Formats: sequence, structure tokens, C-alpha cells
Amino acid sequence: MNTEKEIKRITTKALSLLKKKGIKITALTAYDFITAKLIDEAGIDIILVGDSLSNVFQGNETTLPVTMDEMIYHTKAVAKAVDRAMVVVDLPFMSYQLSVDEGFRNAGRIMKETSAGGVKLEGGERVAETVRKITQAGIPVMGHIGLTPQSIHQFGSYRERGRNKEEAEEILNDSKIME
Repeated sequence: MNTEKEIKRITTKALSLLKKKGIKITALTAYDFITAKLIDEAGIDIILVGDSLSNVFQGNETTLPVTMDEMIYHTKAVAKAVDRAMVVVDLPFMSYQLSVDEGFRNAGRIMKETSAGGVKLEGGERVAETVRKITQAGIPVMGHIGLTPQSIHQFGSYRERGRNKEEAEEILNDSKIME
């Protein structure tokens, strides 16, 4: 029984099954229809429409300038190309940091307008309430901890995180919260 070939569409349930069976889960980033089509046809499990499109696609120095409307536009194109992979979309900077309700509203909007399979947001403990509210509404959330590009001005660089004991403990705590 080849579990990977039996799965017609990747969902959170399918990801749990792959993990349980010890099958590696694959993920790549796409910002457009043709790239997403190629990634999907290659059998990749998750396609992330990342806020990194601000850097890679738009030429900005950080991920911060990308907007909700731009994320929605690119995610729509990616979602149209995909038959199997789960499409996950980044919630852009300041779309969920202002309040739990703002994050909830924006997650709902992006899911409704794009046909994505889930949202991704940065942070652990500081966004736990937002994640709880979003998931209670049935929206899958992928957490992003450690090196968090939306916090570039807080940390001053994109350097790796977790090298010292304090940072490592913070990342471990955030991972448990986001589980």
C-alpha cells in the first residue's frame, strides 16, 4: 500500500497520516500558476505562497511591504494550478498582529477569496490566541517559529536563531504552543 499515491488531495488529515506512517512531507514555495503547476505535478505535498514574494517577486528588501490584496492575487493563481498539493498562504505583516479579531478576519478573508487549504503566520506564544480562534473556525494554521522575517526590525537581521540557550528554549516553547 503506497499511501502517497492513494491520497488524491493533501489536507491536514492527509498530512497527519503521512507523518504517522513516517513518510516525509515535502513543501516548496510558488507565487504563480505555472510554477505551482510544475510543483504539483512533481508530487510536492504543500505549496506555500509566501510573503517572501515581496523579496523574490517584487524586489523589496524585506517581506514587510507585501499586502493582503497581493497575497490573495498570487494565491488565487497558485490555487488554480493545483490538483493535489495543499496550498498554504502567509498572512502578511500587520494582518494579524493588531488584534486576535483582526487576524481572524484576515485569515477568513484569505481562505474565502483564494481556495487555500490553510494559512501560515509567524510567532509562537505571542500569536497563540489568534491561532486558537482561527483553528476553532476550521481554518488550518501552519506556525512559523525561529527565524521570523516579519520581525526583521526587532532582531536587526535574518541571522539564525536558537544558537544560545535562551533562544533555543524560546523556540522549543513556541513549538509546543503551536502544535
